[in-house]
This record gives sequence, C-alpha cells and structure tokens, in this order.
Amino acid sequence: MVTAEFAFASLAMAGAVVLIAWFLTLLMLLAQCQSVAAEVARQEARGDHRAALQAQADRPPGATVRVGVARGLVRVEVVLDARPWASWLPAVPLHAEASVLQEPK
Repeated sequence: MVTAEFAFASLAMAGAVVLIAWFLTLLMLLAQCQSVAAEVARQEARGDHRAALQAQADRPPGATVRVGVARGLVRVEVVLDARPWASWLPAVPLHAEASVLQEPK
C-alpha cells in the first residue's frame, strides 16, 4: 500500500519538476527577447545600423524583430512563438518591446 502511494507521489513530483523546468525555459526565452529589443533600440537610436543588425543576430531562433521610428522615438518589438523542447507542444506567444529616444545628430 505504501509502495503504490510512493510511486504516485514520485510521478507527481517528477511531473512538477518537468513543468517548472519548462516554465523557466520560457522565462529565459522572454528575457533573451527583451534583451535583444533593448539592445537593438539603443543601437538604432544612436544611428549605428550595423551594430543593430549584430544585436538582431542574438535573437532566439524563430523570433522576428520589428523596428519603427516615429516622432524621434525608436520602437523595437520582438515576437516569438516559443515551442521549447518539442515542436509538437503548443506554442506560447512571447512579446517584448523597447522604446528609446533618438539621439541628436
């Protein structure tokens, strides 16, 4: 009797560990998207397009980066449909953005 209860508790604990690890992976991807958005916005605000392209290269695989400039404000959006660990898992939409005032030329 105790053995069956221990087996079910062990399975539940293993499932919880896997779920927490999956969630942490999503958080790391979101942090990477936010970092890319901030760096691209900063480089575009400085007018350094080559550095902005290098910063875009650090984006997670499958992420898209959109850059827009309006009224002296550089706005960068990074969008990713995250599927960590397996492509058959449901996609989790991640969105990060950053806005920086353009530096005077």
